[in-house]
Amino acid sequence: MTRPRTSCLLLAALTLALAVQAACNKGARWEKANHAGMKAYKEGRYSEAERHWAAALKEAEAFGEEDQRLATSLNNLAALYVDQGRYAEAEPLYKRSLAIRENALGPKHPDVAGSLNNLGVLYRAQGKYPQAEPLFKRSLAIAEKALGPDHRDVATSLNNLA
Repeated sequence: MTRPRTSCLLLAALTLALAVQAACNKGARWEKANHAGMKAYKEGRYSEAERHWAAALKEAEAFGEEDQRLATSLNNLAALYVDQGRYAEAEPLYKRSLAIRENALGPKHPDVAGSLNNLGVLYRAQGKYPQAEPLFKRSLAIAEKALGPDHRDVATSLNNLA
């Protein structure tokens, strides 16, 4: 009578272990793709960076809508598109990254400030100054309060606002 119950418990434990291993593998694949994308981006190999970051984004989609790896993947790909002048492709990625960070971290988190800044940079690059200015102001306010007036992110926000 105890054998079937033991078998069920072993099966449940094995299933859980396999699920944990699969999650770890996905995390490792995301990390590898993200790192390879960053390396290629820094070296100016944009098509390679795009390929790696697209793979990282695909992996990150499986982590859930509030996972910061998803926000990071969206942000990285959007930054690449901005550098290439692909503004229409960058905007929805930046907006989605911002929404994920606001929902997961709250509206006053420093990572939200970074996302606001990035979206502002996109609008500034397009000459959309009335849309960029409030984003830079909000980014600055968050960064000053969360990080202090002498932090480099505050200096970046001040520079972008100017």
